[in-house]
Amino acid sequence: MFEYFPGNYVWNLGVVAALNSGGLIDEIDRACRPIREAAAHGSDAGTPDFLRAWTALTDQLVAQAEAAEKAGHTRTAGQLYFRATNYLCQAERMLAHSDPNRVPTYRRVLELAQKSFDLRDPRVSRVAIPYEGTTLPGYLSAAPATDDGPAPVIVLVNGLDSTKEHMYGSAHWEELAARGISCLMLDQPGTGEALRLQGLTARIDTEAWAGAAVDWLEQRADVDASRIGIVGWSLGGYYAPRAAAFEQRFALCVAWGANHNWGAVQRRRLEREGERPVPHYWEHVLWVWGHDDLDTFISFADDVHLDGVVEKITVPFLIAHGANDRQIPLEYAHRSYEQAVNSPRRELRVFTPEEGAAEHIGLDHLPHVSTYIADWVADTFAEPGAPRTQ
Repeated sequence: MFEYFPGNYVWNLGVVAALNSGGLIDEIDRACRPIREAAAHGSDAGTPDFLRAWTALTDQLVAQAEAAEKAGHTRTAGQLYFRATNYLCQAERMLAHSDPNRVPTYRRVLELAQKSFDLRDPRVSRVAIPYEGTTLPGYLSAAPATDDGPAPVIVLVNGLDSTKEHMYGSAHWEELAARGISCLMLDQPGTGEALRLQGLTARIDTEAWAGAAVDWLEQRADVDASRIGIVGWSLGGYYAPRAAAFEQRFALCVAWGANHNWGAVQRRRLEREGERPVPHYWEHVLWVWGHDDLDTFISFADDVHLDGVVEKITVPFLIAHGANDRQIPLEYAHRSYEQAVNSPRRELRVFTPEEGAAEHIGLDHLPHVSTYIADWVADTFAEPGAPRTQ
């Protein structure tokens, strides 16, 4: 992948994610040039520098957006707020859980995202999903097809360190909308706003919160309840298949990165094998899962796997994985595929270095993976017995 900071995998991942989520290379270059030296000291040590540099870029874009909005140039303002949201998301993702800047930065991300919806993407709205006495935050993209009646919908779920704002920046919801499919971008327990502001930590039995999402969607007049699918990227490649295995109302499932045995990956990371997705890694992991002791957590994490689970998936199942994924071994993609023997339509798609999208969840060429998945979802929803999407 494009490596702006030689040897700093985590920061490079942030750069390519921002570039492939609507960022502009000139803006990102201006943010990154002052912190090249800091990058050489490792991903953990330089996170305050990363935050300062990318916040400065965000501030510049927000000032431009405010001026454009004041002048009545709402389209320009919306585009600026969109990119500002993208950049600040990447900076917030780098911070340690204990960093006092983390929550204030994330609250600002929420504010900028709402401004982007209002001015750029009015079909995206903030929603709250009832869940065990509280709610799960999400963004709902109502496809234009809903103007004419109920439409299919995808529940898009996070990984270890992403948020619904990263999903918004990815524009996967736009690809789905163009194909007549709505999208619920969900901050499930252990991710995004649910973790940062509500303290909801991750759980192994993902069908609990996934079922709550289906309950909510089934009550909406603009949703075709017979065509609700679930797509999960990164650690969502564990969350989504687990949910589809035990929540029988999902019509399809996509593992956007095959996290078949996340527990085994943690033991490898203890031995410094493979790359880590974020700085301050173990602090982040314990926060996500609600643990405070690493030894105890590692034993707990042994149960975060899909052996004996994917066999229970009885709906179409796509596994999309990068051939050069430095976080999650390619062998896990094959294992999920081989064990999904009861899926009526299972597919393994491995993205190669020659075509791009070979890194973790295809972040090095994200639109390539996104459109492939959107086409697969549309084709699957349009199989015999279901009306064809656009």
